[in-house]
Amino acid sequence: MDEQRIDLLMQVPVFGAIRKDIIARLVEKAPLIQVQQGDYLFHEGDKGTSMYIIESGRMSVIKHWDGDKYLLKQLSQGDCIGEMALFDFFPRSASIISTEKTELIEITAEDLLNIYHRDLEQFTLLQMNLGREVTRRLRNADERLFEKRMQTSIDGDEVSFHPYIEIKEIQH
Repeated sequence: MDEQRIDLLMQVPVFGAIRKDIIARLVEKAPLIQVQQGDYLFHEGDKGTSMYIIESGRMSVIKHWDGDKYLLKQLSQGDCIGEMALFDFFPRSASIISTEKTELIEITAEDLLNIYHRDLEQFTLLQMNLGREVTRRLRNADERLFEKRMQTSIDGDEVSFHPYIEIKEIQH
């Protein structure tokens, strides 16, 4: 079972170029987390000190707004959840609910600290990979926000949108 978990993590972009022995050490310490269909892994606002990788199953990212729930994204095998908490230690920004029985690999802040003490180069690479993942998600969110902004209308009329105006070089 551990070999399958190691192989899965080696395919996840966050663990790109991380040595197999480092991944094996993470897997060795990682408890098996099982979440039944309809149960939450965590709720928006919860304290976060771990990230998770979906080993099997499906989950949904849910955001609460004004008393309603909104689906942000569906997740499946190999997707990472909660990695922002390893950077900012802020409360969870959304809720995660299982849409079918799901098994996850948990990576804690303490696990990352152990890698730091064991192999600074691998720790640095993992941090860079996590940063890339968060940045990729931010870029996707920016693009979706822009697309939505371009489609927005108020009272049935198109919203006036002023594209970015290029600023000409100021001559000295």
